[in-house]
Amino acid sequence: MVAGRALPFDAKGSHQGAFAYIIACSSPLSIMQDSSTNHFALFGLPAAFAIDTALLDQRYRQLQSEVHPDKFAAASSTEKLRSMQWATSANEAYRTLKNPTARARYLLELQGIHTDEESNTAMPTDFLMQQMEWREAIEEARDAKDLDALDNLLKDIQAAAKSLQQDLEQQLGAESAELTAAAGSVRKLSFVDKLREDILQSMEKLEA
Repeated sequence: MVAGRALPFDAKGSHQGAFAYIIACSSPLSIMQDSSTNHFALFGLPAAFAIDTALLDQRYRQLQSEVHPDKFAAASSTEKLRSMQWATSANEAYRTLKNPTARARYLLELQGIHTDEESNTAMPTDFLMQQMEWREAIEEARDAKDLDALDNLLKDIQAAAKSLQQDLEQQLGAESAELTAAAGSVRKLSFVDKLREDILQSMEKLEA
């Protein structure tokens, strides 16, 4: 087993701190431009894989209202530009945390681990074999225009994704993060996500 180490709490010392300060501050842009404010701290969430996505949605809406360009209609051109830039940044942070694969990848990046590097592409043989079987089955179902087969494959892929997400929740636990194992799970989940998109696109074309 890979030796575990705790994930950082967050750059602000309290996961509530940055978000509460931004909402209460008369000049939220000056707080948001602080490079130490990571995506989790920005929304007042703990730096963890398992997050409250409903709370993320709520705080995203609150944050968007604070940095919306309309609030800076009477501001200087510099402030207007900054508001647009940080509205975009908030959108990017939200999309990252909303997507389980992107969220796990971001957590690892906070620890200096990049899962998209070529040197990290080695995958277990059994997973590669399973991936090949899925791809062949997708091609066969697509060529046969078999929507039922594609739907069954989609269910299998979604079950695999759920299992990998459960692995990540354990591997990226707050007390003892298994970072190497988590990086492997993220790479697997990325492959599974691509297969899922392939199936959905194939089904959409057949249903058109």
